[in-house]
Amino acid sequence: MKKILNKTNKFHFIGIGGYGMSALAKILLESGYAISGSDIKESPIIEKLKCLGSEIYIGHNERNMNGADVAVYSACIPVDNPELIMARRKDIPVLHRAELLAQLMNGKCGIAVTGAHGKTTTTTLISLLLERLGFEPTVIIGAQVHNLENGAMAGHGSFVVAEADESDGSFLFLRPTYSVITNIDLEHLDYYKNIRAIKEAYSQFMERTKGEGKLFYCGDDKYLRDITRTYRKKMMSFGLSSINDIYALNLEFEGLKSRFDVVYQGNNLGSVELNAGGEHNVVNCLAAIEVVLELGIEFQRIKESLAFFQSAVRRCQVKANFNNIMVIDDYAHHPTEIKVTLKAVKNLKPRRIIAVFQPHRYSRTKLLKNLFIDSFELADYLIMTDIYGASEEPIEGISSQNLIDEIKAHGKKDVCFMPKKKITNHLLNLAREGDLFIILGAGDIDKVADELSKGLKIKFKIQ
Repeated sequence: MKKILNKTNKFHFIGIGGYGMSALAKILLESGYAISGSDIKESPIIEKLKCLGSEIYIGHNERNMNGADVAVYSACIPVDNPELIMARRKDIPVLHRAELLAQLMNGKCGIAVTGAHGKTTTTTLISLLLERLGFEPTVIIGAQVHNLENGAMAGHGSFVVAEADESDGSFLFLRPTYSVITNIDLEHLDYYKNIRAIKEAYSQFMERTKGEGKLFYCGDDKYLRDITRTYRKKMMSFGLSSINDIYALNLEFEGLKSRFDVVYQGNNLGSVELNAGGEHNVVNCLAAIEVVLELGIEFQRIKESLAFFQSAVRRCQVKANFNNIMVIDDYAHHPTEIKVTLKAVKNLKPRRIIAVFQPHRYSRTKLLKNLFIDSFELADYLIMTDIYGASEEPIEGISSQNLIDEIKAHGKKDVCFMPKKKITNHLLNLAREGDLFIILGAGDIDKVADELSKGLKIKFKIQ
């Protein structure tokens, strides 16, 4: 790929308001590049980018390309986008978001984190540790993170830490020094079609790890154990079982916090505390610890730095907690994510878990229907609303009501469909002491969490 990071170039981001795109734009802005961009509507992210000096247009128009030297797009931008068409007509270099990330990462000591689940949390943990330990990393995360504005930070050190998106195969542009794979699961079947294709993509990603680097993978994952059998470069495993190079002992969960001992290469290094609950987050933390130990950092310094960890936005985010009623907002939209999230909040010992779920994409709902059926077992009451289509058109016969009927047919009776606009008032009428409301989904269902939190304050006269 021709090197294109030249500060005489002006970069135009088509769809600049997304988390992944805005993170890259912020890195370039902070590094002294001229940036413009476009999106379909205003947002807090766009306002922040404007404050940093980016020129942003609302709406997509070929005129927005005036003065641009490079165009950057993501997978959600259609081929008939007028700015994309104009860029190609004028022979302006056009980069997929991952190609730009590769240009930022491949010439440095790159740490790329991928996997079906846990990418954001693991990337955040690694970034936090490196930043607290003085490495001044450049960080690019595809989500809003409490410790990082817009999920990005332009550092002066030699490390670039990034969340690597496997959803469309674009992580294969990267050539990281250190690769981290959290897990493999049936996901993004609209792109990969089957598990064999998914495993092949991860195998290719592993092989792109630089020879002097190392692969870190979850040894508890059956698919990863399978594809690493023929891997010949340096690698280390992490997980909960003792087969791994690093694993956890004496796990304790108190609400949404975890405590566990870290055993590394046969030695118990001591205990750590993490401001996140659930076994899945313990595994994410072990991955981050293993990477930083590889860099020669003492365990005690790692332990001290972990105290500053805050989960990313919408990762078991507590939006309200008063009168012994809690509202939690979570991004979980895959059956595996829903299961582990409900298991984690169960540690809070609520009287009832009342779950609200907005399915994400018609294709995922269709292809993973059988897995969704038993993913809500730990919810005492489930409300499901319409599918959030994202960029997809509806699929005949695929609806939330169809999924609800399947769930009921398998024995779960306390489940119903409800239009999104009616959910908040329904929940306010339901609310009783000891209840835990958890709002699940990757679409716009987080608005219900905000509305419910405000409504509960009014109901109970909380100042």
